[in-house]
Amino acid sequence: MSGFAQNTFNGLVSGAFYALLALGLAVIFGMLRVVNFAHGAFYMLGAFGAYVLLTEAGVPFWAALVIMPVGLGLLGMALERAVIHRLTRLDPLYNFLLTFGLTLILQDLVKLRYGVQSSPYATPSLLSGSVNFGLFDFPTYRVFILGFAALLCVAVWWVLTRTRIGMVVRAATERPDLTRAFGIDVGRWVTPVFGFGIGLAGLAGVLAAPMRAVNPLMGADLIIVVFAVVVIGGLGSIFGSVAAGFGIGLVQAWGEAYLSHFPIVSQTIVFVVMAGVLLWRPAGLFGREEAPA
Repeated sequence: MSGFAQNTFNGLVSGAFYALLALGLAVIFGMLRVVNFAHGAFYMLGAFGAYVLLTEAGVPFWAALVIMPVGLGLLGMALERAVIHRLTRLDPLYNFLLTFGLTLILQDLVKLRYGVQSSPYATPSLLSGSVNFGLFDFPTYRVFILGFAALLCVAVWWVLTRTRIGMVVRAATERPDLTRAFGIDVGRWVTPVFGFGIGLAGLAGVLAAPMRAVNPLMGADLIIVVFAVVVIGGLGSIFGSVAAGFGIGLVQAWGEAYLSHFPIVSQTIVFVVMAGVLLWRPAGLFGREEAPA
């Protein structure tokens, strides 16, 4: 019983990262119809930025938790205005190729400066140690990640559903054509929403730094699974992305724990789930079915 509970907790922690990253991807895709392949690279930059701030400037984790998401969000806004905005009227493949190329550039720049080896990032002293849950002990930092990510997702959901600006952004994300038909200027929200999505990726990277090895390829290892999460939840569905993120985290943790004798199954279980969901609901669990032409 304690083993199952611990595996479940591990799955929820992994799901917290998936949820944050998938939430950013969902709002970007919903608003711009851009598949942002560079999302994983910005996640990596969030982690590396926290590492550089600590080792070269003595900036602690708590400050990096604010500095990196804001800085990367502003960088994302500038990128959207300078490059991505110019390609949104063309085939989506162009922006996919652009963000794929941007990923390779960012990864190579980091490799050139810091090499390919992994760099450790110390857990904040305030969050060291473990918490006793009766059946098992769990690292305090991981408990913090789970609680912080859950609160952030709830806060984002509250803003999107209870405020005027949030409802406009949510409508423009999930039903952009209908929103434009009501005379709402969707274009004015594109740049800040893109920056917000990139900021979430940077935030997830800072959170990952003390828990996972900081290296130039850490985003590339994660982004494929996050794309699967977004597809399972439903492209452009904000709630679906968060729910699928936590759900896939659980499926992956249980698969690694109880299917370890079948490594191929445990490693591909996420994509098996994705295939099953698409066969059942092509738009994803919470996606909107397109009306037939």
